[in-house]
Amino acid sequence: MKVPAVGESVTEVTISNWFKKDGEYVNAEEILCELESDKATFELPAETSGMLRHIAQKGDTLAIGAIICKIETTDNQAKTTKTNTPPPPVAEVKNEAKMETKTELMTVPPVGESITEVTLSNWTKKDGDYVKMDEVLCELESDKATFELPSKAEGILRHIAKAGDVLAIGSPICKIEVGASASSTPTTVTPSAKEEPKKEEVKTVENKDSYATGTPSPAASKILSEKGINPQEIKGTGKDGRITKEDAVNANPKPEEKAATPVVKTETPAVIAVPSGGRNSRREKMTPLRKTVARRLVAVKNETAMLTTFNEVNMEAIMSLRAKYKDAFKEKFQVGLGFMSFFAKAVCIALQEFPAVNASIDGDEILYNDFVDISIAVSAPKGLVVPVIRNAESLGLADIEKEVLRLAGKARDNKLSIPEMTGGTFTITNGGVFGSLMSTPIINAPQSAILGMHNIVERPIALNGQVVIKPMMYVALSYDHRIIDGRESVSFLVRVKQLLEDPARMLLGM
Repeated sequence: MKVPAVGESVTEVTISNWFKKDGEYVNAEEILCELESDKATFELPAETSGMLRHIAQKGDTLAIGAIICKIETTDNQAKTTKTNTPPPPVAEVKNEAKMETKTELMTVPPVGESITEVTLSNWTKKDGDYVKMDEVLCELESDKATFELPSKAEGILRHIAKAGDVLAIGSPICKIEVGASASSTPTTVTPSAKEEPKKEEVKTVENKDSYATGTPSPAASKILSEKGINPQEIKGTGKDGRITKEDAVNANPKPEEKAATPVVKTETPAVIAVPSGGRNSRREKMTPLRKTVARRLVAVKNETAMLTTFNEVNMEAIMSLRAKYKDAFKEKFQVGLGFMSFFAKAVCIALQEFPAVNASIDGDEILYNDFVDISIAVSAPKGLVVPVIRNAESLGLADIEKEVLRLAGKARDNKLSIPEMTGGTFTITNGGVFGSLMSTPIINAPQSAILGMHNIVERPIALNGQVVIKPMMYVALSYDHRIIDGRESVSFLVRVKQLLEDPARMLLGM
Protein backbone atom coordinates (compact mmCIF):
# COMPACT_ATOMS: atom_id res chain seq x y z
CA MET A 1 0.00 0.00 0.00
CA LYS A 2 1.32 3.43 -1.00
CA VAL A 3 0.69 7.05 0.00
CA PRO A 4 -2.37 8.11 -2.02
CA ALA A 5 -2.59 11.37 -3.96
CA VAL A 6 -4.52 13.68 -1.61
CA GLY A 7 -4.31 17.05 -3.36
CA GLU A 8 -2.80 18.86 -6.30
CA SER A 9 -0.15 20.70 -4.27
CA VAL A 10 0.51 18.06 -1.58
CA THR A 11 3.86 16.32 -2.18
CA GLU A 12 4.50 14.56 1.14
CA VAL A 13 2.71 13.34 4.27
CA THR A 14 3.73 12.31 7.81
CA ILE A 15 2.49 9.18 9.62
CA SER A 16 1.06 10.69 12.81
CA ASN A 17 -0.36 7.46 14.26
CA TRP A 18 -0.75 3.71 13.59
CA PHE A 19 -4.16 2.27 14.57
CA LYS A 20 -3.23 -1.33 13.68
CA LYS A 21 -0.12 -3.09 14.97
CA ASP A 22 2.52 -4.83 12.87
CA GLY A 23 1.50 -8.47 12.36
CA GLU A 24 -2.18 -7.81 13.13
CA TYR A 25 -4.90 -9.28 10.88
CA VAL A 26 -6.97 -6.53 9.25
CA ASN A 27 -10.15 -6.53 7.17
CA ALA A 28 -10.71 -4.55 3.97
CA GLU A 29 -11.66 -0.88 4.57
CA GLU A 30 -10.41 -0.98 8.19
CA ILE A 31 -8.50 2.19 9.15
CA LEU A 32 -4.78 1.39 9.39
CA CYS A 33 -3.14 4.72 10.21
CA GLU A 34 -3.52 8.49 10.25
CA LEU A 35 -1.62 10.60 7.71
CA GLU A 36 -0.94 14.31 8.08
CA SER A 37 -0.10 16.73 5.26
CA ASP A 38 0.62 20.44 5.27
CA LYS A 39 -3.11 21.07 4.73
CA ALA A 40 -5.14 18.35 6.42
CA THR A 41 -5.19 15.10 8.40
CA PHE A 42 -6.81 12.02 6.85
CA GLU A 43 -7.07 8.26 7.44
CA LEU A 44 -5.77 5.36 5.34
CA PRO A 45 -8.13 2.36 4.91
CA ALA A 46 -6.95 -1.18 4.10
CA GLU A 47 -7.24 -2.14 0.45
CA THR A 48 -7.73 -5.84 1.21
CA SER A 49 -7.91 -8.33 4.09
CA GLY A 50 -4.83 -10.05 5.44
CA MET A 51 -1.82 -9.77 7.74
CA LEU A 52 -0.51 -6.20 8.15
CA ARG A 53 3.26 -5.58 7.89
CA HIS A 54 4.54 -2.08 8.70
CA ILE A 55 7.18 -0.64 6.38
CA ALA A 56 7.13 3.03 7.45
CA GLN A 57 7.10 3.99 11.13
CA LYS A 58 5.17 6.58 13.11
CA GLY A 59 6.71 10.02 12.53
CA ASP A 60 8.19 9.16 9.11
CA THR A 61 7.64 11.68 6.32
CA LEU A 62 6.81 10.02 2.99
CA ALA A 63 6.45 11.33 -0.55
CA ILE A 64 3.23 10.72 -2.52
CA GLY A 65 3.46 7.20 -3.92
CA ALA A 66 5.93 5.97 -1.27
CA ILE A 67 5.24 2.58 0.32
CA ILE A 68 3.60 2.67 3.77
CA CYS A 69 2.88 -0.98 4.50
CA LYS A 70 2.00 -4.28 2.91
CA ILE A 71 -0.86 -6.70 3.55
CA GLU A 72 -0.12 -10.40 3.22
CA THR A 73 -3.17 -12.04 1.66
CA THR A 74 -3.71 -15.81 1.42
CA ASP A 75 -1.59 -15.96 -1.75
CA ASN A 76 1.27 -14.12 -0.06
CA GLN A 77 1.11 -16.43 2.96
CA ALA A 78 1.30 -19.44 0.65
CA LYS A 79 4.37 -17.95 -0.98
CA THR A 80 5.93 -17.34 2.43
CA THR A 81 5.30 -20.97 3.44
CA LYS A 82 6.85 -22.14 0.21
CA THR A 83 9.93 -19.99 0.82
CA ASN A 84 10.45 -21.44 4.32
CA THR A 85 10.40 -25.08 3.13
CA PRO A 86 13.63 -27.12 3.47
CA PRO A 87 16.27 -26.50 0.75
CA PRO A 88 16.16 -28.73 -2.33
CA PRO A 89 18.72 -31.45 -3.02
CA VAL A 90 22.22 -30.62 -4.33
CA ALA A 91 21.26 -31.38 -7.92
CA GLU A 92 18.41 -28.84 -7.89
CA VAL A 93 20.66 -26.14 -6.39
CA LYS A 94 23.07 -26.59 -9.24
CA ASN A 95 20.29 -26.12 -11.75
CA GLU A 96 19.24 -22.86 -10.01
CA ALA A 97 22.80 -21.56 -10.23
CA LYS A 98 22.60 -21.92 -13.99
CA MET A 99 19.46 -19.75 -14.18
CA GLU A 100 19.82 -16.49 -16.00
CA THR A 101 20.00 -13.35 -13.81
CA LYS A 102 17.43 -10.62 -14.58
CA THR A 103 18.15 -6.92 -14.07
CA GLU A 104 15.62 -4.51 -12.58
CA LEU A 105 16.39 -0.89 -13.50
CA MET A 106 15.35 1.73 -10.95
CA THR A 107 14.75 5.33 -12.04
CA VAL A 108 13.87 8.61 -10.31
CA PRO A 109 10.10 8.41 -9.62
CA PRO A 110 7.73 11.36 -10.24
CA VAL A 111 7.32 13.07 -6.85
CA GLY A 112 5.30 16.18 -7.64
CA GLU A 113 3.69 18.14 -10.43
CA SER A 114 6.29 20.94 -10.50
CA ILE A 115 9.40 18.92 -9.54
CA THR A 116 11.70 18.23 -12.51
CA GLU A 117 14.91 17.10 -10.80
CA VAL A 118 16.24 15.69 -7.53
CA THR A 119 19.62 15.36 -5.82
CA LEU A 120 20.93 12.00 -4.64
CA SER A 121 21.97 13.10 -1.15
CA ASN A 122 22.91 9.76 0.40
CA TRP A 123 23.21 6.02 -0.32
CA THR A 124 21.96 3.84 2.55
CA LYS A 125 23.06 0.63 0.77
CA LYS A 126 26.51 0.06 -0.70
CA ASP A 127 27.29 -1.05 -4.23
CA GLY A 128 27.21 -4.86 -4.30
CA ASP A 129 25.01 -5.21 -1.20
CA TYR A 130 22.26 -7.81 -1.23
CA VAL A 131 18.94 -5.96 -0.76
CA LYS A 132 15.42 -7.16 -0.12
CA MET A 133 12.12 -5.93 -1.51
CA ASP A 134 11.09 -2.48 -0.11
CA GLU A 135 14.42 -1.88 1.66
CA VAL A 136 15.46 1.79 1.54
CA LEU A 137 18.31 2.21 -0.95
CA CYS A 138 19.01 5.94 -0.92
CA GLU A 139 17.73 9.38 0.02
CA LEU A 140 16.57 11.81 -2.68
CA GLU A 141 16.14 15.52 -2.10
CA SER A 142 14.08 17.99 -4.14
CA ASP A 143 13.45 21.70 -3.71
CA LYS A 144 10.26 20.81 -1.80
CA ALA A 145 10.89 17.65 0.21
CA THR A 146 13.29 14.84 1.09
CA PHE A 147 12.15 11.26 0.50
CA GLU A 148 13.52 7.71 0.46
CA LEU A 149 13.71 5.28 -2.46
CA PRO A 150 12.61 1.70 -1.65
CA SER A 151 13.84 -1.32 -3.59
CA LYS A 152 11.54 -2.73 -6.29
CA ALA A 153 13.01 -6.24 -6.13
CA GLU A 154 15.33 -8.55 -4.21
CA GLY A 155 18.89 -9.08 -5.39
CA ILE A 156 22.36 -7.52 -5.76
CA LEU A 157 22.44 -3.69 -5.85
CA ARG A 158 24.57 -1.98 -8.50
CA HIS A 159 24.97 1.81 -8.26
CA ILE A 160 24.63 3.93 -11.41
CA ALA A 161 24.46 7.45 -9.95
CA LYS A 162 26.70 8.77 -7.19
CA ALA A 163 25.90 10.73 -4.03
CA GLY A 164 25.60 14.41 -4.89
CA ASP A 165 24.45 13.84 -8.49
CA VAL A 166 21.52 15.92 -9.74
CA LEU A 167 19.11 13.68 -11.68
CA ALA A 168 16.08 14.47 -13.82
CA ILE A 169 12.78 12.65 -13.22
CA GLY A 170 13.00 9.26 -14.94
CA SER A 171 16.83 9.11 -14.92
CA PRO A 172 18.39 5.75 -13.88
CA ILE A 173 19.65 5.60 -10.30
CA CYS A 174 20.68 1.97 -9.91
CA LYS A 175 19.91 -1.56 -11.01
CA ILE A 176 19.16 -4.73 -9.07
CA GLU A 177 20.36 -8.10 -10.30
CA VAL A 178 17.30 -10.21 -9.54
CA GLY A 179 18.05 -13.88 -8.99
CA ALA A 180 21.70 -13.28 -8.07
CA SER A 181 22.67 -14.84 -4.74
CA ALA A 182 24.04 -12.83 -1.84
CA SER A 183 27.33 -14.78 -2.13
CA SER A 184 29.42 -14.76 -5.29
CA THR A 185 30.51 -18.39 -4.72
CA PRO A 186 27.80 -21.10 -5.02
CA THR A 187 27.26 -22.97 -1.74
CA THR A 188 26.48 -26.68 -1.68
CA VAL A 189 23.56 -27.37 0.61
CA THR A 190 23.46 -30.70 2.46
CA PRO A 191 20.82 -32.07 4.85
CA SER A 192 23.21 -31.62 7.82
CA ALA A 193 23.50 -27.87 7.10
CA LYS A 194 19.78 -27.20 7.29
CA GLU A 195 19.93 -25.15 10.48
CA GLU A 196 22.82 -22.88 9.37
CA PRO A 197 20.68 -20.47 7.31
CA LYS A 198 18.36 -20.01 10.28
CA LYS A 199 21.31 -19.13 12.56
CA GLU A 200 22.62 -16.61 10.05
CA GLU A 201 19.15 -15.08 9.73
CA VAL A 202 18.83 -14.63 13.51
CA LYS A 203 22.28 -13.08 13.67
CA THR A 204 21.40 -10.58 10.92
CA VAL A 205 18.28 -9.46 12.78
CA GLU A 206 20.27 -8.96 15.98
CA ASN A 207 22.83 -6.82 14.17
CA LYS A 208 20.04 -4.79 12.58
CA ASP A 209 18.39 -4.16 15.97
CA SER A 210 21.64 -3.09 17.58
CA TYR A 211 22.40 -0.76 14.68
CA ALA A 212 18.96 0.88 14.78
CA THR A 213 19.27 1.83 18.45
CA GLY A 214 20.38 5.46 18.57
CA THR A 215 20.87 5.61 14.79
CA PRO A 216 19.12 8.48 12.95
CA SER A 217 17.13 7.96 9.76
CA PRO A 218 18.57 9.74 6.67
CA ALA A 219 16.14 12.66 7.06
CA ALA A 220 16.83 12.88 10.80
CA SER A 221 20.60 12.72 10.22
CA LYS A 222 20.41 15.71 7.87
CA ILE A 223 18.37 17.79 10.36
CA LEU A 224 20.74 16.94 13.23
CA SER A 225 23.72 17.87 11.07
CA GLU A 226 22.15 21.28 10.27
CA LYS A 227 21.50 21.90 13.97
CA GLY A 228 24.99 20.74 14.96
CA ILE A 229 23.64 18.05 17.32
CA ASN A 230 25.42 14.76 18.02
CA PRO A 231 22.94 11.85 17.58
CA GLN A 232 24.31 10.29 20.79
CA GLU A 233 22.92 13.24 22.77
CA ILE A 234 19.24 12.40 22.05
CA LYS A 235 17.06 9.33 22.54
CA GLY A 236 15.17 7.83 19.61
CA THR A 237 11.46 7.04 19.83
CA GLY A 238 11.26 5.00 16.64
CA LYS A 239 11.31 1.24 16.23
CA ASP A 240 14.20 -0.39 18.22
CA GLY A 241 15.21 3.06 19.47
CA ARG A 242 15.85 4.55 16.02
CA ILE A 243 15.99 8.38 15.86
CA THR A 244 13.10 9.58 13.67
CA LYS A 245 12.67 12.84 11.78
CA GLU A 246 10.29 14.07 14.50
CA ASP A 247 12.97 13.41 17.19
CA ALA A 248 15.45 15.48 15.19
CA VAL A 249 13.00 18.37 14.66
CA ASN A 250 12.20 18.51 18.40
CA ALA A 251 15.85 18.27 19.50
CA ASN A 252 17.55 21.48 20.62
CA PRO A 253 21.32 22.00 20.71
CA LYS A 254 22.97 22.42 24.08
CA PRO A 255 24.27 25.94 24.76
CA GLU A 256 27.97 26.12 24.09
CA GLU A 257 30.33 27.13 26.83
CA LYS A 258 31.69 30.59 26.36
CA ALA A 259 35.35 30.57 25.50
CA ALA A 260 37.69 32.92 27.26
CA THR A 261 37.99 36.24 25.46
CA PRO A 262 41.54 36.56 24.10
CA VAL A 263 43.48 39.59 25.24
CA VAL A 264 44.78 41.61 22.31
CA LYS A 265 47.75 43.85 22.97
CA THR A 266 47.89 46.99 20.87
CA GLU A 267 50.11 50.00 20.91
CA THR A 268 47.16 52.35 21.58
CA PRO A 269 44.37 51.60 24.04
CA ALA A 270 41.19 50.31 22.28
CA VAL A 271 37.70 50.05 23.67
CA ILE A 272 36.09 46.65 22.88
CA ALA A 273 32.34 46.49 23.31
CA VAL A 274 31.35 43.17 24.91
CA PRO A 275 27.63 42.35 24.77
CA SER A 276 26.17 41.76 28.19
CA GLY A 277 23.32 39.44 27.10
CA GLY A 278 23.36 35.98 25.54
CA ARG A 279 23.85 35.56 21.79
CA ASN A 280 22.50 32.07 21.19
CA SER A 281 20.81 31.21 17.89
CA ARG A 282 18.76 28.21 16.89
CA ARG A 283 17.61 26.70 13.61
CA GLU A 284 14.26 25.05 12.99
CA LYS A 285 13.26 23.35 9.76
CA MET A 286 10.23 24.87 8.08
CA THR A 287 7.06 22.81 8.46
CA PRO A 288 5.40 21.53 5.25
CA LEU A 289 2.52 23.97 5.81
CA ARG A 290 4.89 26.94 6.23
CA LYS A 291 6.82 25.99 3.08
CA THR A 292 3.59 25.70 1.08
CA VAL A 293 2.28 29.06 2.31
CA ALA A 294 5.61 30.74 1.53
CA ARG A 295 5.76 29.27 -1.97
CA ARG A 296 2.18 30.26 -2.83
CA LEU A 297 2.49 33.81 -1.51
CA VAL A 298 5.65 34.45 -3.51
CA ALA A 299 3.98 33.00 -6.61
CA VAL A 300 0.99 35.34 -6.19
CA LYS A 301 3.25 38.40 -5.92
CA ASN A 302 5.15 37.35 -9.04
CA GLU A 303 2.25 36.17 -11.21
CA THR A 304 -0.50 38.75 -10.53
CA ALA A 305 -0.86 42.51 -10.99
CA MET A 306 -1.92 43.01 -7.36
CA LEU A 307 -3.21 46.36 -6.11
CA THR A 308 -4.94 47.37 -2.85
CA THR A 309 -7.67 49.95 -2.33
CA PHE A 310 -8.80 51.17 1.12
CA ASN A 311 -11.90 52.57 2.76
CA GLU A 312 -13.29 52.94 6.28
CA VAL A 313 -16.53 51.75 7.82
CA ASN A 314 -18.52 53.27 10.67
CA MET A 315 -19.34 50.18 12.74
CA GLU A 316 -21.81 51.91 15.09
CA ALA A 317 -24.95 50.48 13.45
CA ILE A 318 -23.71 46.88 13.49
CA MET A 319 -22.41 47.17 17.07
CA SER A 320 -25.77 48.59 18.24
CA LEU A 321 -27.63 45.79 16.43
CA ARG A 322 -25.44 43.13 18.03
CA ALA A 323 -25.79 44.63 21.49
CA LYS A 324 -29.59 44.69 21.15
CA TYR A 325 -30.18 41.19 19.73
CA LYS A 326 -27.13 39.06 20.62
CA ASP A 327 -28.80 37.32 23.61
CA ALA A 328 -32.03 36.56 21.74
CA PHE A 329 -30.02 35.48 18.68
CA LYS A 330 -27.94 33.01 20.67
CA GLU A 331 -30.98 31.64 22.49
CA LYS A 332 -32.78 30.94 19.21
CA PHE A 333 -29.91 29.75 16.98
CA GLN A 334 -27.47 28.37 19.61
CA VAL A 335 -24.61 30.41 18.16
CA GLY A 336 -23.17 33.87 18.85
CA LEU A 337 -23.70 36.83 16.53
CA GLY A 338 -20.30 38.07 15.35
CA PHE A 339 -18.99 40.57 12.82
CA MET A 340 -17.96 37.92 10.26
CA SER A 341 -21.54 37.06 9.27
CA PHE A 342 -22.32 40.72 8.50
CA PHE A 343 -19.19 41.07 6.35
CA ALA A 344 -19.83 37.76 4.57
CA LYS A 345 -23.43 38.73 3.77
CA ALA A 346 -22.39 42.20 2.54
CA VAL A 347 -19.67 40.66 0.37
CA CYS A 348 -22.12 38.16 -1.19
CA ILE A 349 -24.49 40.98 -2.22
CA ALA A 350 -21.64 43.11 -3.62
CA LEU A 351 -20.09 40.17 -5.54
CA GLN A 352 -23.35 39.51 -7.36
CA GLU A 353 -23.37 43.16 -8.46
CA PHE A 354 -19.68 43.09 -9.51
CA PRO A 355 -19.10 39.56 -10.91
CA ALA A 356 -15.50 40.29 -12.02
CA VAL A 357 -14.44 40.42 -8.36
CA ASN A 358 -15.82 36.88 -7.95
CA ALA A 359 -14.12 35.57 -11.12
CA SER A 360 -10.71 34.01 -11.84
CA ILE A 361 -8.30 33.65 -14.76
CA ASP A 362 -7.96 30.19 -16.31
CA GLY A 363 -5.36 30.28 -19.06
CA ASP A 364 -6.63 32.65 -21.74
CA GLU A 365 -10.18 32.67 -20.36
CA ILE A 366 -12.01 34.36 -17.48
CA LEU A 367 -14.11 32.03 -15.32
CA TYR A 368 -17.21 33.79 -13.91
CA ASN A 369 -19.12 32.16 -11.03
CA ASP A 370 -22.83 32.59 -10.31
CA PHE A 371 -22.28 31.31 -6.76
CA VAL A 372 -20.17 32.62 -3.86
CA ASP A 373 -17.84 30.27 -1.97
CA ILE A 374 -16.20 32.43 0.70
CA SER A 375 -12.80 31.37 2.08
CA ILE A 376 -12.29 32.41 5.70
CA ALA A 377 -8.66 32.77 6.84
CA VAL A 378 -8.21 30.98 10.18
CA SER A 379 -5.08 30.90 12.35
CA ALA A 380 -4.54 27.23 13.30
CA PRO A 381 -1.85 25.81 15.65
CA LYS A 382 0.31 24.77 12.66
CA GLY A 383 -0.22 27.94 10.62
CA LEU A 384 -2.73 29.77 8.45
CA VAL A 385 -5.49 27.70 6.82
CA VAL A 386 -8.39 28.88 4.63
CA PRO A 387 -11.56 26.72 4.90
CA VAL A 388 -14.47 27.49 2.56
CA ILE A 389 -18.14 28.33 3.24
CA ARG A 390 -20.05 26.90 0.25
CA ASN A 391 -22.88 28.87 -1.40
CA ALA A 392 -22.67 31.64 1.18
CA GLU A 393 -25.06 33.76 -0.91
CA SER A 394 -27.94 31.43 0.05
CA LEU A 395 -27.17 31.37 3.80
CA GLY A 396 -28.58 33.57 6.53
CA LEU A 397 -26.56 35.22 9.30
CA ALA A 398 -27.12 32.29 11.69
CA ASP A 399 -26.09 29.69 9.08
CA ILE A 400 -22.90 31.62 8.27
CA GLU A 401 -22.02 31.91 11.98
CA LYS A 402 -22.54 28.15 12.44
CA GLU A 403 -20.29 27.35 9.47
CA VAL A 404 -17.58 29.72 10.72
CA LEU A 405 -17.73 28.10 14.18
CA ARG A 406 -17.61 24.55 12.73
CA LEU A 407 -14.71 25.20 10.36
CA ALA A 408 -12.70 27.16 12.95
CA GLY A 409 -13.10 24.26 15.41
CA LYS A 410 -11.88 21.72 12.87
CA ALA A 411 -8.95 23.99 12.02
CA ARG A 412 -7.88 24.20 15.68
CA ASP A 413 -8.04 20.38 15.94
CA ASN A 414 -6.18 19.91 12.61
CA LYS A 415 -9.16 17.95 11.24
CA LEU A 416 -9.87 19.96 8.09
CA SER A 417 -10.08 17.88 4.91
CA ILE A 418 -8.68 18.84 1.50
CA PRO A 419 -12.17 19.46 -0.02
CA GLU A 420 -13.01 21.82 2.86
CA MET A 421 -10.05 24.05 1.92
CA THR A 422 -10.31 24.12 -1.87
CA GLY A 423 -12.57 25.84 -4.38
CA GLY A 424 -13.19 29.26 -2.81
CA THR A 425 -14.07 32.20 -5.07
CA PHE A 426 -13.36 35.09 -2.63
CA THR A 427 -11.49 35.38 0.69
CA ILE A 428 -12.09 37.36 3.89
CA THR A 429 -9.28 37.74 6.43
CA ASN A 430 -9.56 39.43 9.82
CA GLY A 431 -6.29 40.83 11.13
CA GLY A 432 -8.23 42.96 13.60
CA VAL A 433 -8.47 40.07 16.07
CA PHE A 434 -4.70 40.47 16.56
CA GLY A 435 -4.87 44.28 16.75
CA SER A 436 -3.99 45.18 13.15
CA LEU A 437 -5.05 48.74 12.23
CA MET A 438 -4.34 48.50 8.49
CA SER A 439 -2.72 46.00 6.11
CA THR A 440 -2.54 44.93 2.46
CA PRO A 441 -3.69 41.29 2.33
CA ILE A 442 -2.26 39.01 -0.37
CA ILE A 443 -4.64 37.36 -2.85
CA ASN A 444 -5.46 33.69 -2.26
CA ALA A 445 -4.73 32.25 -5.74
CA PRO A 446 -6.40 31.39 -8.07
CA GLN A 447 -8.95 33.87 -6.71
CA SER A 448 -8.84 37.49 -7.90
CA ALA A 449 -9.59 39.43 -4.71
CA ILE A 450 -9.42 39.35 -0.91
CA LEU A 451 -11.06 41.60 1.72
CA GLY A 452 -9.11 42.52 4.84
CA MET A 453 -10.92 43.41 8.09
CA HIS A 454 -9.07 45.31 10.82
CA ASN A 455 -9.29 46.53 14.40
CA ILE A 456 -12.25 48.69 15.46
CA VAL A 457 -10.94 51.94 16.95
CA GLU A 458 -12.84 54.97 18.21
CA ARG A 459 -11.72 57.94 16.08
CA PRO A 460 -12.97 61.48 15.51
CA ILE A 461 -14.72 61.91 12.17
CA ALA A 462 -16.68 64.73 10.51
CA LEU A 463 -20.40 63.89 10.46
CA ASN A 464 -23.05 66.40 9.35
CA GLY A 465 -20.63 69.29 9.80
CA GLN A 466 -19.62 68.26 13.33
CA VAL A 467 -16.66 66.33 14.76
CA VAL A 468 -17.89 63.18 16.50
CA ILE A 469 -16.21 60.06 17.84
CA LYS A 470 -17.31 56.81 16.21
CA PRO A 471 -16.10 53.17 16.20
CA MET A 472 -14.27 52.99 12.86
CA MET A 473 -12.67 50.14 10.93
CA TYR A 474 -10.33 50.35 7.96
CA VAL A 475 -11.13 47.80 5.23
CA ALA A 476 -8.76 46.83 2.41
CA LEU A 477 -9.46 45.12 -0.90
CA SER A 478 -6.47 43.57 -2.68
CA TYR A 479 -7.31 42.58 -6.27
CA ASP A 480 -5.75 41.33 -9.50
CA HIS A 481 -5.68 44.28 -11.91
CA ARG A 482 -5.51 41.90 -14.89
CA ILE A 483 -9.20 41.06 -14.45
CA ILE A 484 -10.59 43.78 -12.14
CA ASP A 485 -10.44 47.45 -13.13
CA GLY A 486 -9.99 50.25 -10.63
CA ARG A 487 -13.58 51.43 -11.07
CA GLU A 488 -14.94 47.98 -10.21
CA SER A 489 -12.70 47.48 -7.19
CA VAL A 490 -13.48 50.88 -5.67
CA SER A 491 -17.22 50.55 -6.40
CA PHE A 492 -17.26 47.08 -4.85
CA LEU A 493 -15.65 48.33 -1.63
CA VAL A 494 -17.97 51.34 -1.46
CA ARG A 495 -20.96 48.99 -1.83
CA VAL A 496 -19.68 46.82 1.04
CA LYS A 497 -19.28 50.00 3.15
CA GLN A 498 -22.88 51.07 2.42
CA LEU A 499 -24.30 47.69 3.43
CA LEU A 500 -22.28 47.53 6.67
CA GLU A 501 -23.08 51.07 7.77
CA ASP A 502 -26.81 50.47 7.15
CA PRO A 503 -27.51 46.74 7.86
CA ALA A 504 -31.20 47.23 7.04
CA ARG A 505 -30.16 47.35 3.36
CA MET A 506 -29.13 43.67 3.57
CA LEU A 507 -32.53 42.69 5.01
CA LEU A 508 -34.50 44.77 2.49
CA GLY A 509 -32.30 43.86 -0.51
CA MET A 510 -31.40 47.48 -1.26
